[in-house]
Amino acid sequence: MIQKLINAYCRLLAWLMVAALALMVLMVFGNVVMRYGFNSGITLSEELSRWLFVWMTFMGAIVALNERAHLGTDSLVSRLPVLGRKLCLAASLALMLYVCWLIYQGGWEQVKINWDTTSAVMETSMGYFYASGVLFAVLAAPILLAQLARLLSGRMSEGELVGIRESEDAPHSNAQP
Repeated sequence: MIQKLINAYCRLLAWLMVAALALMVLMVFGNVVMRYGFNSGITLSEELSRWLFVWMTFMGAIVALNERAHLGTDSLVSRLPVLGRKLCLAASLALMLYVCWLIYQGGWEQVKINWDTTSAVMETSMGYFYASGVLFAVLAAPILLAQLARLLSGRMSEGELVGIRESEDAPHSNAQP
């Protein structure tokens, strides 16, 4: 049930990333054409593209976390017995939850500090820019908690105990029962 909800919001994030990337491409390409062809430009496009890129990066990190698609190395962990792999995975999930907490705290402080500061071109609160970190922490934590719950309840297979992929091209499975 929880994993279905997580998968649903990851699909939504994937569509939002597609929309953000399409908008970025249109704005940047349109701005290049306008600058070289008509000696003018859209002042908003550079700043908005930068904001969309930051938001898209955080959304992509959430989706990759759910799909266990981040790259890493398993040269030590893969040689451990099953109990050692479980302990390493539990420790790494606990550390990632702590990092989510730190990102949430720092992001929230930045939102509060910059709420009354406006961006140069869009004149929008800079708090929205820093809210991307807060959203990341809030949406990444349930994914990590679900993985930790699966590990602690014994519902995680031995193959899932090493939480990385060896290659970007390697097939992946979205770890869920």
